[in-house]
Amino acid sequence: MRILFDCRYVRFPRHDGISRFSAELVGELAREHDVTMLVSDEQQLTMLPPLPHVLGPSPTGPLEPLTAWRLRRVPADIAFSPMQTIGSIGRAWPLVTTVHDLIYYRHPTPPRTLPAPVRLLWRLYHLSFAPQRLLLNAVDGVATVSETTRALIAEHRLTRRPVAVVPNAFAPLGEPVAHAAPPTRRLVYMGSFMPYKDVETLVRATALLPGYELHLCSRIDAATRERLSALAPDASLVFHDGVSDEAYAELLRSATALVHASRDEGFGIPLLEAMSLGVPVVVADTRIFREVGGDAATFFPVGDADALARAVRALEGEWEARSRAARQQAARFSWRSSSERLGAFLAEVAASARSRGR
Repeated sequence: MRILFDCRYVRFPRHDGISRFSAELVGELAREHDVTMLVSDEQQLTMLPPLPHVLGPSPTGPLEPLTAWRLRRVPADIAFSPMQTIGSIGRAWPLVTTVHDLIYYRHPTPPRTLPAPVRLLWRLYHLSFAPQRLLLNAVDGVATVSETTRALIAEHRLTRRPVAVVPNAFAPLGEPVAHAAPPTRRLVYMGSFMPYKDVETLVRATALLPGYELHLCSRIDAATRERLSALAPDASLVFHDGVSDEAYAELLRSATALVHASRDEGFGIPLLEAMSLGVPVVVADTRIFREVGGDAATFFPVGDADALARAVRALEGEWEARSRAARQQAARFSWRSSSERLGAFLAEVAASARSRGR
């Protein structure tokens, strides 16, 4: 099967979530299929496997609605995009797009890294489900990364097209820990500082855990750092302001747990990263974290710093069992199995389109 794979969301020099999703899946799909990558900047090729590629418009540029029409001469049996906003007008092949989550309908603040015009369109887009329905009904199939989001797509009747779950997975961070108890009292948080992430609950809980340190790994602006530091002066906070994969892995290996208080999430790759190393996770009790963490995770009520602190203390007596369960849970996810799901879905959609005479 000839697949045109949209890799224009790949970031350099470092992957984010959708970038990793794209790079890992395109490499795995190429093991079984004839794949051509669509990029918008040739620097993206440094983050991708050595496969044939074509150059297309920026996915945030004014020509995005015409992308499929502009690429209509690229030979393909089907095209796949890791986002739902690719222009589908005038396409010469069936098209499958992706909805990762519906977070921004409930938390409409766009990422500050986007250009101002894109942030404005972002807010307008999320005022109602109508634009989403228009996009998803204009393509031939929809992928999403979790059963949680598939259920929400059905609940809000976002598409009449077939929907398949293609789960996220994780990049290997090395060998799992060998110790039966954590060597330090470190808690690790990997994620942004957007309001719905509720990092404040992590900080308040750390203040209730004398001897514990909360390591905040992501880049942070000065104002947010000052605000979090003032929130609970007794909390021991370590701001890394960005870490390499190697430093992140070593930090996790030394930790008691990865902690996450997010009120809403698209998936939860940091949970898989920690669990793959045998590091327990203590996370907010949300539907998506239940799906990703399974029975291996320890859950606390959303926003409850006292309960989070109690859950961390409880690990002291069950850390080894939680570590073992974490490795078993993480093993259920892999980019290979996700690519097999995606490949099967693309073949199904392509066959259906052929039968309709596309």
